[in-house]
Amino acid sequence: MDLIFTSVIGRIVAFIVAVSFLVFFHELGHYLVARWSGIRILAFSIGFGPEIFGRTDKHGTRWKVSAIPLGGYVRFYGDEDAASQPDFESLAALSPEERETTFNGARLWKRAATAAAGPIANFLLAIVIFAILFSVYGRQVADPVVAQVQPDSPAATAGIVAGDVMKALDGHPVSTFDDVSRYVSVRPETPITVTVDRDGKLLDIKLVPERVDIKDQFGNSVELGRIGVVTNSKAGNFRVQAYGPLEAIWQGVIQCWHIVSGTYDYLVSVFAGRMAADQIGGPVRVAEMAGQMASLGFATFLNFAAVLSVSVGLFNLLPVPMLDGGHLLFYAIEAVRGRPLSERSQAIAFRIGLALVVSLMIFATWNDTIGRMAG
Repeated sequence: MDLIFTSVIGRIVAFIVAVSFLVFFHELGHYLVARWSGIRILAFSIGFGPEIFGRTDKHGTRWKVSAIPLGGYVRFYGDEDAASQPDFESLAALSPEERETTFNGARLWKRAATAAAGPIANFLLAIVIFAILFSVYGRQVADPVVAQVQPDSPAATAGIVAGDVMKALDGHPVSTFDDVSRYVSVRPETPITVTVDRDGKLLDIKLVPERVDIKDQFGNSVELGRIGVVTNSKAGNFRVQAYGPLEAIWQGVIQCWHIVSGTYDYLVSVFAGRMAADQIGGPVRVAEMAGQMASLGFATFLNFAAVLSVSVGLFNLLPVPMLDGGHLLFYAIEAVRGRPLSERSQAIAFRIGLALVVSLMIFATWNDTIGRMAG
């Protein structure tokens, strides 16, 4: 199995499966809310470009699989393109009744709900996947107890000692050792306060995580913050935490929030100059990681798909025209102004949005290929 999914073909297959799965649910969110809102849908496509195969349902929607498996779209009646840019000339020629069945002729709340439904679908999908994994496999956890402090590390310099129980980081409570690792990893060279329980007394210890480059089992380099504390099975009470269905769903919500907040913390660190932007990846890296995760087993691949689903939802919520977040920004402006932006303003915004998305894709592809080779 390792050989299958670490081959080029295996990575491509794993990538197509993962991306198509996530895109389907994202677009299904748009589709279901649009149908519920009375908006007519012309096409539901997995992939872009020429159609490979498809069928037209009784509602006139063309369900199809297209040649370029890098996303997908739902095209609404009255749209100029797959990004739901309005076709103003066609809209003007429609009767009031027909206009109400178009996306851009629908009421504001219907358009906003339809736009938001895609990212929400991705978050819900991730929660369900995490809940299934937690219900079936449980979760390995360890208490935030320090078993060893590495010499000359930030923790050693600050005075943390073996036996300390970490209770909070910058006032945020922690209950597992993973909570500590997750918080520290995105804050290299950023002062933090660690609250520890030492022999029944709470102590606030200030330190600055050091920046380290580590490699995973596949040789991928990751830049992280580290304070230099280690736990073990005895001190940390390693165990597999089992969850019932309802608790597993709640844990799935928490896990999604960890990914969202971790992504936000990482981006803040990038813009603050504390971390490099080389962890922002595109299709090449996603394909590579999909193959690597698939080689570790179905559960690991599902976990990767859930993380990727949250990332897709977050990306689409960026306030950039062409993306769902850009549409929601337009609708917020419309709600405040009492009328939509002018045709010219929307056209300019869509061009800017296209340039931003293309620039981001070029940057991500650079990170995936040239940037990584140079590093």
